[in-house]
Amino acid sequence: MGLWLIGTDTLARSRFLLSPFAETFASVRLLHTAAAGHPGEETWLRAHLPGYRAFLAADPVAGPLVDAALRSWIADFICPTPRAGESFEETVRRVREAAPDSARANLRVSLSGGPLPAVLDRDDLPERATALLTHVWEEAVRPYWDRRRRVLEADVVARTARVSHGGWAAVLDSLRPWTRWLGGNRFQVNLHAYPPREIASGAELAFIPVTTGNGWVSWEGRDRYAVVYPCSGVLAEDHDRRPVPAGLGALIGTTRARVLMLLDSPMSTTQLVAVTGQSLGSVGRHLRVLLDAGLVERRRAGRSVLYERTAAGTVLVEASRRPDTYRS
Repeated sequence: MGLWLIGTDTLARSRFLLSPFAETFASVRLLHTAAAGHPGEETWLRAHLPGYRAFLAADPVAGPLVDAALRSWIADFICPTPRAGESFEETVRRVREAAPDSARANLRVSLSGGPLPAVLDRDDLPERATALLTHVWEEAVRPYWDRRRRVLEADVVARTARVSHGGWAAVLDSLRPWTRWLGGNRFQVNLHAYPPREIASGAELAFIPVTTGNGWVSWEGRDRYAVVYPCSGVLAEDHDRRPVPAGLGALIGTTRARVLMLLDSPMSTTQLVAVTGQSLGSVGRHLRVLLDAGLVERRRAGRSVLYERTAAGTVLVEASRRPDTYRS
């Protein structure tokens, strides 16, 4: 298994970051696999997969480049470790400035030491990678970035609350299916059989959510490390496109019904605002009505207040989930 050896001082100084570049790279991976994890991703893929494939068709290097860069280990040059406050343009500039020899060497590592395809034995790999990443950012990520940023911010709020409620171990165990805090100073980051990597005291450690994919880990020298993880599925999915049971909508209102349906797991008002697109005041009013009706309950987790359906609320939702009872 892949282990990072992390001192308590490094973990205590670690932080959550948002990265438009990480979101873009996660989107490239999704476009390249074309394997959606939920209906929201399917809708996004239908809209942007044709444009992505047209870009690859127009550039005979781009497809083999991504194939090689994602083969067994992400090629370092194409996915730099994000830094705090960095814009997409600032991060992708580091891709463009990579040395051609380093780019080829990174691809050979990703290919498990195998030979580099002839089409990739060239000096303009950093420029080609930059063009592809910029295309995906401009066409398929940037138009949605405001909403995605709110979703990612909501995930960070929830994770931060979990730190105060259950400690860092609870957070690290929940980032990805195979991340585990093993005790002592051992953090399992993946299932690969690599030697343990000791993170020096004073190094930067960041946790970065994305709305697609399974995430990855990266580092820059011995000074900067990152764990990129998929944000909570209930946040990442496009709930605005999910139908609401017609009977439930008629009974308590479509928007209020949508809020009630979302609360099968605890969520804060910040998360609900991000998912529904409603204002904070509107979400607060809907929650007050649902609380007064005994359909949801609330509890404090650190500095956050989390809402969850009560047994009565769950019965109402489940009773309304019958075929032919939906409205958009």
